[in-house]
Amino acid sequence: MRGRGRGGADSPSFFVMSELNKSYNPEGVEEKWYEHWIAGNLFVADPASGKTPYSIVIPPPNVTGSLHMGHALNTTLQDILIRWKRMSGFDALWVPGMDHAGIATQNVVERQLVAEKADRHTLGREAFTERVWKWKAEYGGRIIHQLKRLGASCDWTRERFTLDAGLSEAVVEVFVSLYQQGLIYRDKRLINWCPRCLTALSDIEVEHEEYDGRLTFIKYPLEDGSGYITVATTRPETMLGDMAVAVNPEDSRYAHMIGKRISLPLTARKIPVIADSAVDTEFGTGAVKVTPAHDFNDEAIAKRQNPQLDFITVIGPDGRMTAEAGPKYAGLDRYEARKAVLDDLKAMELIAKQDKYLHSISQCYRCKTVIEPLSTLQWYVKVGPLASAAMDAVRDGRIRIIPKAWENTYFSWMENINDWCISRQIWWGHRIPAWYCDNCEEVIVSRKTPSGCTKCGGQLRQDEDVLDTWFSSALWPFSTLGWPADTPELRKYYPTSALVTGFDIIFFWVARMIMMGLKFRGDVPFRDVYIHALVRDASGQKMSKSKGNVIDPLIMMEKYGTDAFRFTLAAFAAQGRDVKFAEERVEGYRHFVNKLWNASRFILLNTGGEKAPDNMSFESLDIGSRWILSRLAATAVDVNAALGDYRFNDAANSIYQFIWRELCDWYIEMVKPVLYEDSDGKERVKKCLLFVLDNTLRLLHPFMPYVTEEIWQHVAVTDKQSASIVTAHYPALLQRDEGAEAEMDIIMETVTGIRTIRGELNLSPSLELRACVKTQSDKAEDVLKRNLAYLNKLARADISEIGAGVRKPGGAAAAVRDYVEVYVPLEGLLNIELEIDRLRKDEAKVEETIAFLNKKLLNEDFLSRAPQAIIAKEKEKYEECLRKKDRVLENIRKLYEVGGKK
Repeated sequence: MRGRGRGGADSPSFFVMSELNKSYNPEGVEEKWYEHWIAGNLFVADPASGKTPYSIVIPPPNVTGSLHMGHALNTTLQDILIRWKRMSGFDALWVPGMDHAGIATQNVVERQLVAEKADRHTLGREAFTERVWKWKAEYGGRIIHQLKRLGASCDWTRERFTLDAGLSEAVVEVFVSLYQQGLIYRDKRLINWCPRCLTALSDIEVEHEEYDGRLTFIKYPLEDGSGYITVATTRPETMLGDMAVAVNPEDSRYAHMIGKRISLPLTARKIPVIADSAVDTEFGTGAVKVTPAHDFNDEAIAKRQNPQLDFITVIGPDGRMTAEAGPKYAGLDRYEARKAVLDDLKAMELIAKQDKYLHSISQCYRCKTVIEPLSTLQWYVKVGPLASAAMDAVRDGRIRIIPKAWENTYFSWMENINDWCISRQIWWGHRIPAWYCDNCEEVIVSRKTPSGCTKCGGQLRQDEDVLDTWFSSALWPFSTLGWPADTPELRKYYPTSALVTGFDIIFFWVARMIMMGLKFRGDVPFRDVYIHALVRDASGQKMSKSKGNVIDPLIMMEKYGTDAFRFTLAAFAAQGRDVKFAEERVEGYRHFVNKLWNASRFILLNTGGEKAPDNMSFESLDIGSRWILSRLAATAVDVNAALGDYRFNDAANSIYQFIWRELCDWYIEMVKPVLYEDSDGKERVKKCLLFVLDNTLRLLHPFMPYVTEEIWQHVAVTDKQSASIVTAHYPALLQRDEGAEAEMDIIMETVTGIRTIRGELNLSPSLELRACVKTQSDKAEDVLKRNLAYLNKLARADISEIGAGVRKPGGAAAAVRDYVEVYVPLEGLLNIELEIDRLRKDEAKVEETIAFLNKKLLNEDFLSRAPQAIIAKEKEKYEECLRKKDRVLENIRKLYEVGGKK
């Protein structure tokens, strides 16, 4: 039923329930609590509060995107940090938002238009832009709903979009400022061009892939008829734009040819043989064709000549040959032209040979089309001065990159950075704030639309291009907080505290945010950059649709619950290591959720609706209660330290071990007899259980938000500050009792010894064993004798003797530990001969399996044909069989030892 909150008249209502259901069902629970958190404004930051700020800006997902495993990992880690800091008393702000994703979004809408037998040019710019906004309203932003499904505790009241009015103002301000300072300029030079997207791309928007191609050796006749000079090329079609053949001036093979002219085949042009020290004498024949308008290296060679070589563009923006290529080839696709050129050269007997050649091709990172170097007029940012300051910020520690190894990658790129091409030939995005006068060719860059040419008064036309999407994203840490206005959010939350991101956008985004933050805010945009790794499949392969190994996070959440899925990601998010994701691991952590649920239900059923105390005194508590409180305190210290160091896996595993092993397997089992009897210690144990449960749920909440809230609302806690665990205090400095921990180590060691003997000899769990314990110290003897009831209950044994003088009985199994030696007499419990016979049969079976797997794994046909995942699984089976055999042989050895045989 619904009840009143504990936070006062303005607090949101919360749920008061007296008993947990028998099992936990995430369906319904997750939606219920997320709506409750949103309705209560529990994720909303308050710049007017006196709390210390902690802020994160989300790496804005594309408006076209949907949740994949990378998003899920990235969002989960950020949410853990934000929930942890919010509970730790910080004014925590997590700014959400989306990127307009210029090329990707335009491509989506253009595909719709093609289906309607239309295109953007028939619509016109204004109508097309309206069409994209309409698409965004109807279909864009699906990923935001999916992030909420994952439990992201963003401040949704401050959601931003890179094309909203405030961010657009910031973009214009930065562009104009950089232009006025000479850091933005316009130039015609060779640029990466995508013939599919029909736009320029920056260097880091180009992906490189190895390709089995052909190296064609073409004979170029010398004009004087004295012979040929042979060049090697992977792109024969570009020879139609050749302006020279270059050789290394130190190459004696060609020294006599430098300065001569060549009759360029298939054209009417004569081109020179030139010298340039950049020519690699080991590539091909050592002579290279120079096509300045279609190759970056050739462009550099052309500009070094005196006079500079001309540029002839023979491949157009659409990937088709231009009129400059000659009437026979004009209009052909570049690959059709390649075939035609090769056919014509063969007919002229000018092809010396063709070799197979593995080389790298450049592709558009969006559509995977092979890019074409093209000489075009574009806008650039002069990044050298900005990059220098950005490197200093990392070197002097103002920004930490974690793991530190990524610093080398960052510096390597920044030290060799090229000027950034920021103009894109599309319509969806921030239009460049530059206008041109057709009368006097004046260029006007302005924050507002000018009424006319300031030089001649003529009419102006605005630049047709838009800015690279990453230009607006580079401003994200401060534009989302209201810059260029001086807002309370900007004053309080900038610099942001941390950035959590993947390594693949260190150059696209991280470096550019650092440059822009330092330039326009005079300070770094964030203090820490945590670089997380990739999520791979169980065998370590990168997930891809072509491999069929993509795992959908939405399916995982639907099947196992969001909490189990999130915890899996966190538990395997070790620094510097990729996450090997397997569905069975999520299933395993679903069992962990059930374990927590069942333990909580047991505690609540046995505490009768009492309130969890705000604190616990160790006075008058039994050893078990003092121990569990101390272990809770130690776990809180470990978790806080691990999260502070971005060791998410260590934090998750500390909580997991505490809940499963220490709370459930030990403490609850220890206190069951106390709860079932009417004794003086019963009330103290109940209070201890409630206190531990309350604080355990708080510790776990950042990792598993839904199940912890559901259980916590059943715990009648006395925290007057919160109607939700979201804003409850995070455990930090709780009381330790190291003496209790040392004593419990002795008790647990003794119990474990007896359990080990039971397990190794296959003795029934229900069978009560006889045992005696030899102690190694007076302290161990005292502890065990004082806690004999605990010992007998936990070990399911009747311990008859404890002390330093205890001797091993005949026919007894032994377990040797640090503090004790445990002896379990086996007379009447086990027929040693029959047990050895059974184990010998097990040994024979496992030997048979080992032989079969060994033969299979040595079979070359199996290794060459089977998928890598199958081979890995068979190897894992083989290793497990070897381990099983070792265990069987060890148990046989122990039985022989007990029976006095060799």
